[in-house]
Amino acid sequence: MRNNPTTTEQPRIYVACLAAYNNGYLHGAWIDAAQEPWAIYDAVRVMLAASPIEGAEEWAIHDYEGFGGIRLSEYASFERVSDLAAFIAEHGEIGAALLDYHCGDLDEAREALADRYHGAHASLADYVQEVTEERTAIPHALRYYIDWQAMARDAELNGDLFTIQTAHDAVHVFAGY
Repeated sequence: MRNNPTTTEQPRIYVACLAAYNNGYLHGAWIDAAQEPWAIYDAVRVMLAASPIEGAEEWAIHDYEGFGGIRLSEYASFERVSDLAAFIAEHGEIGAALLDYHCGDLDEAREALADRYHGAHASLADYVQEVTEERTAIPHALRYYIDWQAMARDAELNGDLFTIQTAHDAVHVFAGY
């Protein structure tokens, strides 16, 4: 089970003017990342135009927040930043956690959410018990002998399922590969 830090803020990036930075000035702007790439670029151009260094053209992403565990490089494309931020803005904590789980692979995260998501449950054992009881008639006398925790652990270790925990009692269950 994967436990991820909560993500409450909207995805945004801090873009710095490198001409100012190289001359000892801190000049940049926080920009909403959940917008079209051209809109991010326009905001960067506005920031560069206000630079204390005339003719500034170069920029770098010096900070970011709201992306969960995903790392952005200084020179990540605005298209990638926009795509990641839009996915996180649309899906919230679970979107950020899925991107983290899949090492930033947006296609994998989308596919997992669209095709392999089995919902949120209090625990993986609760999910396994629910699915087992829906599909199998368990004699009443045997119900107390079933170890749902062990079955859940086996399903996860075998790769049949993976989970992402976004709260104490919110475990999101996905089918494995």
